[in-house]
Amino acid sequence: MEGIVSKLKNLDAYPKVNEDFFQRTLSGGIITIGSSIIMLCLFLSELSLFMKITTTNELSVDTTRGDQLSINFDMTFPALPCEWISLDLMDISGEMHLDVDHDVYKRRLDSNGVVIPDSIEKHQVGPELDDTLLHKANETECGSCYGAAPDEECCNNCEEVRAAYRRKGWGFTDPQQISQCAKEGFVEKLRAQEGEGCHMWGSLAVNKVAGNFHFAPGKSFQQGPMHVHDLVPFQGVTFDLSHRIDKLSFGHEYPGMTNPLDRVNLPKFNTRNPQGLPGAYQYFLKVVPTIYVNSHNHTINSNQYSVTEHFKGSQDFQAQLPGVFFYYDLSPIKVKYHETRMSFLHFLTSVCAIVGGIFTVAGIVDAFIYHGHQAIKKKVDLGKQI
Repeated sequence: MEGIVSKLKNLDAYPKVNEDFFQRTLSGGIITIGSSIIMLCLFLSELSLFMKITTTNELSVDTTRGDQLSINFDMTFPALPCEWISLDLMDISGEMHLDVDHDVYKRRLDSNGVVIPDSIEKHQVGPELDDTLLHKANETECGSCYGAAPDEECCNNCEEVRAAYRRKGWGFTDPQQISQCAKEGFVEKLRAQEGEGCHMWGSLAVNKVAGNFHFAPGKSFQQGPMHVHDLVPFQGVTFDLSHRIDKLSFGHEYPGMTNPLDRVNLPKFNTRNPQGLPGAYQYFLKVVPTIYVNSHNHTINSNQYSVTEHFKGSQDFQAQLPGVFFYYDLSPIKVKYHETRMSFLHFLTSVCAIVGGIFTVAGIVDAFIYHGHQAIKKKVDLGKQI
């Protein structure tokens, strides 16, 4: 047993020296303090790198198919009443949703931008209203649809008549000639909100193909191949399309996400429209599919986009529909972000390298200074003896 212990002692790479043989010097103390400070600074630097999360990115072709795109918006129209605004959605596949209301909220604002109490509306009717007319068989009165629907269909209020007209592709030319609208005071209700604003927010689920959605005055309908808005009730009105985009994003948010249209504010008189003319504000968006993988391998499927803007002013509403238009197209390139951080073993290796390297270099410097000082001292002593 003692032989094994003796052999192990012979393998000791760190032989101990009796303290009686230690010689401490001023230069050694200064080098120790300096090396300790350097060692601490390098350790803190390495610790910050260990705690820091870096993001790498890679590009690839987007091969996903059949997915839907989620559009999140939050917009304010300071001078356009909620009752006047219609939100329409269409894409190049031919799918079209008129007067979209599902998952869309509206809140009326007064002329000062203050919320009118109890004015939040969550609409559930949606575009299906264009294709569904209620049957009033159980009611004694069956209002006329004025030839816009089969005889068995009943239109007992103004909205049902307008829906029948939109379904037929007819223009709603004179509401006062429609008894249901005249009885309900349709035109008076529209005029009553003049001077108000509207705050709209919500989300849209669309096909993953190029398309557009727009906010425009008047109820919309399809007349043959043409997309038409009913602006007859607004004859003589000059529309103020000033707007503020508080948020516009595609998909879920991820860390570091930037949307170029967030917090964009365009008053009536702006650099693109210095004269304050009615017209179309057009935003052309290039949507880039994006995947974000965090350090815990949690994946977020989202999108980012770039934008170019254009304004087309016109006093002729037949030539140019006034509104705010968003035209989006999808990029075939997908971006993937991946969060990475230094592993603990890498951090431990770096710390050991710092401590060992500084300790070794400091020992070399100290030995060089000590032996140099001793050599000079010997020469000085020898000179004195001579």
